[in-house]
Amino acid sequence: MVAEKPFQPGFDIPDPGPGADSPLAARMRPRTLDEFVGQESAVGPGSLLRSAVEQKRLPSVILWGPPGCGKTTLARIVAGQIAAHFVPLSAVASGVAELRKVVAEAAARRVAGQRTIVFIDEIHRFNKAQQDVILPYAEDGTIVLIGATTENPSFEVIAPLLSRVRVIRLHGLDPVALGRIVDAALSDAERGLGGLGLTLEPEARTMLVDGANGDGRAALTTLEIAAGRARSRPSKELTREDISQALADRRPYYDKAADYHYDTISAFIKSLRGSDPDASLYWLARMIESGEDPLFIIRRMVILASEDVGLADPQALSLAVACQQAVHFIGMPEGFYAMAECCLYLALAPKSNSAGASYFRAKEDAIATSHVPVPLHLRNAATNLMKQFGYGKDYRSAHDEADHFIPGASYLPETLNRRKYYAPGKLGYEAQAAERLRRLRGEETNHED
Repeated sequence: MVAEKPFQPGFDIPDPGPGADSPLAARMRPRTLDEFVGQESAVGPGSLLRSAVEQKRLPSVILWGPPGCGKTTLARIVAGQIAAHFVPLSAVASGVAELRKVVAEAAARRVAGQRTIVFIDEIHRFNKAQQDVILPYAEDGTIVLIGATTENPSFEVIAPLLSRVRVIRLHGLDPVALGRIVDAALSDAERGLGGLGLTLEPEARTMLVDGANGDGRAALTTLEIAAGRARSRPSKELTREDISQALADRRPYYDKAADYHYDTISAFIKSLRGSDPDASLYWLARMIESGEDPLFIIRRMVILASEDVGLADPQALSLAVACQQAVHFIGMPEGFYAMAECCLYLALAPKSNSAGASYFRAKEDAIATSHVPVPLHLRNAATNLMKQFGYGKDYRSAHDEADHFIPGASYLPETLNRRKYYAPGKLGYEAQAAERLRRLRGEETNHED
């Protein structure tokens, strides 16, 4: 009887690496921390990760960063440098049964003196049951967990697991790092494109670096596609046209359910509130071109029209609602015209948050005095019986008075009679409204305003 081959989801270092027919991004994958480009704060001298590797005492970590910043590569490098068994798992494809099997083999390997690194890509997709399986073994050292995620771990990873790992923040690669990656691929004859004799126009190099949007994998993929165009030409120089074609239809990274979504809309709203039309248009375009739901953007503009423009320009709310109706009627892509118009109007409009601030002041008293009855003269006298009990007695309609206003009239409960919730702003229409209010109240105008 032939013994069943043990389950081997991982590999023992050294990793044979990608073959000659593998994509350029796979072939150029760094093999050591010294080859790893960028992310100095995460892997540079004195960093937690580098110190842990040098001491061969690696804690469980979660690598958090955008696509193409080197999360998977970094996990493989770390495993190789501490001579650990590396088990790559996908959070999408791995179930609880497979996790238990991986942990059991890791326990056996630990007895034999070898550590196991379990690398879980897209760990934010692990459900609670899957995370619960991993938790005790990451805690007792049976495995070293390295998770990779593009999403904020504090929202996606259960608190007990998050408290037992270190979160290492990675960022999109800057232009200098991307340029080094591209140059290395062009010159490396063993793993890269060095044997083809290709060169890259300076302007084409800039276009490639900018178009990669901080994604090293995207930069190498674009370079490989462009190189394919140039191979059959007498000239071996990659041009702007080559890079432009290779970048065609590539959308910037944007996840409508993650941090980028919330961070970008936050930047947009803050730019509108800060009356910066250029920044407002930039963030609007970035969301639209990334495929954001236009109605989500417009909902935020409608809110801002009331919250931040308010009575300084009441027309802003009407325009924002009209924008929603126009985009719903026209659709995209032409709907961006109405969105850009609304965006610019809101950015340039005078600002006032008096409506919201006044409401919150009134809300505090409304909650505290919800037991106080409505004054009799303000009650609705719908029947004769109500009138007999004094409902509506002594009420005077403002329309019967000069200026449609009754000096000294009271509309609040007696205990709140001197309250002033509304504090007018000083810009736009609201300045006129504030002046009218002061005149009706018989207050002196403050000319310093």
